[in-house]
Amino acid sequence: IFFGIGAGTLCSIVGFVYPAFKSFQAIESKNKGDDTQWLIYWVVYGFFSVIEIFESFLVYWIPFYYAFKLAFLLWAFLPQTKGAKFLYDSFLKDFLKKNESKIDAALEQAKKSAGSVAADASAVTTEAVKAVSGDGKKDS
Repeated sequence: IFFGIGAGTLCSIVGFVYPAFKSFQAIESKNKGDDTQWLIYWVVYGFFSVIEIFESFLVYWIPFYYAFKLAFLLWAFLPQTKGAKFLYDSFLKDFLKKNESKIDAALEQAKKSAGSVAADASAVTTEAVKAVSGDGKKDS
């Protein structure tokens, strides 16, 4: 399975389903310490997911990529290893703090662009509906 189509799916399930359920349990529990653990996991998961999107061509060149990814995900979220906390404390926290204003600016620009794209798509859809329906006018 680590060489086929199912490997990516398995990694996605392991990296998402169990942590999502544990996050739900953390939210519903009185203990707020476990909330922090799972928030840190999601920050690390998101960071590496973004990197993986832009470096996806490397997946084909790294032997056993999905086996390593699965091991990494387990290491990151298992409470015995607290790998996500280690990565967050030793690297990611400082990186995000240092680049917080740049990230905020990029997100704001993306939000504006998304709004513009949505408005353009809405206008095109409206024009298409009008064209199909004959400008919305019916001959009487």
